[in-house]
Amino acid sequence: MDQLNRIINKIYTTDSIQSKIAQWRFKNEKIVFSNGCFDILHRGHIEYLAQAADFGARLIIGLNSDTSVRRIKGNDRPLQDQVSRSILLAALSFIDAVIVFDEDTPYELIKNVKPDFLVKGNDYKAEDIVGYDIVKQNGGDVITIKLVEGYSTSSIVKRMNQ
Repeated sequence: MDQLNRIINKIYTTDSIQSKIAQWRFKNEKIVFSNGCFDILHRGHIEYLAQAADFGARLIIGLNSDTSVRRIKGNDRPLQDQVSRSILLAALSFIDAVIVFDEDTPYELIKNVKPDFLVKGNDYKAEDIVGYDIVKQNGGDVITIKLVEGYSTSSIVKRMNQ
């Protein structure tokens, strides 16, 4: 299989990921979930996602769709379309699956994935993270990771516009 197909084959829908999750669970592989817009992939994202991947055997990323990003961030976002953002994330060796979701939060997606670990940046309190209740009810853990200061898509866009 060529490299581009390997990348594209890591992009799933909520339905198509189910058989892959079943395979991972059969092998007793712990599943980590995180989510975001990932509009401009930067150092902060890479460090955060690499650390998230260390909590389990498989890392699934919920990616906000273009319409979802516009509702959350405004009409001038996203800067990159969801296909581009999906491919960039899927190209990272430590990411096993990318799933685009259209809602404002990944609550329904988390309900379907039922991850062992839910990981977000420490700009959130664990109990305030969307999906906390689902993960805890299923015996999982919610973890926050220290973010790399000065690295955010918003700060990059701001610097570019100065």
